[in-house]
Amino acid sequence: MQIDKDLNKTKESKILKAVASSSAIESGESVQKIEERLLKQKSKFNHLQLAN
Repeated sequence: MQIDKDLNKTKESKILKAVASSSAIESGESVQKIEERLLKQKSKFNHLQLAN
């Protein structure tokens, strides 16, 4: 089910972008830096999945 995997990846990237931009507004830090930090930290939680 490649389509499901692609859809989940798209949803995940949109959530990541939303969290990063919201955090950037509050903190004054750049969205890109926050996004990179979130992606780096993600590896600690690979065994967890987002609820559907």
